[in-house]
This record gives sequence, structure tokens and C-alpha cells, in this order.
Amino acid sequence: MADQAQDVVTWKTVKPGIVAVTLERPPANALGIPLLDGLHLAMDAAEKAGDVKVMVIASAQQGFFAAGADIKHLSSIDAESFTAYGDKMREVNDRIAAAGWISIAAVDGIALGGGLELALACTLRVAGPNGKLGLPEVKLGLIPGAGGTQRLPRLVGRGRALDIMLTARQVPADEAYRIGLVDRLTDSSAVEAALAFADELVGPSLPAQLAVVRTVDGAFDLPLADGARFEVDQIQTLFEDGEAAEGITAFVEKRRPQFR
Repeated sequence: MADQAQDVVTWKTVKPGIVAVTLERPPANALGIPLLDGLHLAMDAAEKAGDVKVMVIASAQQGFFAAGADIKHLSSIDAESFTAYGDKMREVNDRIAAAGWISIAAVDGIALGGGLELALACTLRVAGPNGKLGLPEVKLGLIPGAGGTQRLPRLVGRGRALDIMLTARQVPADEAYRIGLVDRLTDSSAVEAALAFADELVGPSLPAQLAVVRTVDGAFDLPLADGARFEVDQIQTLFEDGEAAEGITAFVEKRRPQFR
């Protein structure tokens, strides 16, 4: 299984601190077990390297980011196996969302169902002109089951999320950008735009960036007073671990900070 997983998901360091993960399961990157295992292997490698600041997840399949769950696999399994498969998809997405680096999904082409849920698990999303995003599970008598019903409303709001999920429609890239489903829109390659975005992100303090992500996410889950206290806690941690001291000292000394 490991060899098969490595065949459909590859990864490489493109610049110091930036890793590109590529999905390569023809024809449409259906999220079968090998691809999910491959994503775990890529995460394992990044954790072992210990110097990853930004991970870009992209596709080698023209016209597709990821088309969703492996329907052929679903058609051949029972209810218990279906639950286990859903758990595996959620495990991958939750691991990406909780990773110790910034992640960017580069969406060139179609990202549907589990494919969009994978992109939603990333910190940020970049779409090319041919991007189409959706959660069409109701057409199969199902609902999104790998975080889509939870992450999509946090990005676009309740009404827009229901519109997308209840109609099962595909949202074009320009609309996805307008409603906040994707964070940057390019008229060329989403992969190139995502790598350029990664260049912007690789310079600042990663602990500070992750603290920003945590506090912003907390704004959706915590009462305002609790969120404000959490913000103070995050600032205190940055001083205690030396990141803030290094950043401030470097500014005063007019030099480049040496962040962790």
C-alpha cells in the first residue's frame, strides 16, 4: 500500500521552507485509499523534515484538483466500511487543518465533494480561471461527510453554504473568490500563483502566523470576551518562546529577524 500511495501523491521541497504536494491519481484524483494514504505520507515527511513553513497542495491531472470520493470504492462496500472510509477522509483533513505550517490548496479545475473538503481543510485556497468548486453529495442521497458542512459556512456564511450544498451546483472560480470560498484568484496557473503566495508567507514568523490562524478561527467559535482573552494568551506565548523578542530586536537593530 505504501508504494501505491507514493505513486499517487508526491512531494518535494521547491524552496527552503516550501513543500509542494502533488496529487497524481488519474483521471480525476478520486480520493481512494491510496491517495489518502499518500497524503498521510506527505504529512509524515513534512513533520520529519521539521523545517516546512508552507505546504502547497496541487494536482497533476489536467482539469481536476480532486473530483471527490472514490464512487467505485463506495459502490463495493457495506455501511461499516463506508463509515471507516469517511473516518479516513476526515482524519486526513483534520490533520491538514491542524498541521504546524500554513497550507494552500491550488485549485486548477474541478474540486468537488471530498476534493473541495480537502481544499477547505487547507489554511488558504487559490483558484485558476477554470476552477469549479462544489459539494454535490445530495445528488447521491448523502451529505458532505469530511468537514464540508462545518468548514464551508465558516467561510461563506450560512445562506451561501446552503445554496451551494442544497443545489449541488458547481461554483465558478470568480464567484468563489467573490464570496470568500477562495482567497486569491489568478487568470493563469493556480499552482504558480499558490507558490508565489507561499513566497510571501515564508518570511514572517511561523509561530506568529499560526497564532493568527488560531485566534481568527477562535472568532467563529468563542464569545467575544473569550476570544479576546485567547488573543492575549497567544501574544504571551509568542513572547515566552522568543519569537516576539527576536522580531522586535531585529527591527530595532535594522536586521533580518532569525525566526524559528
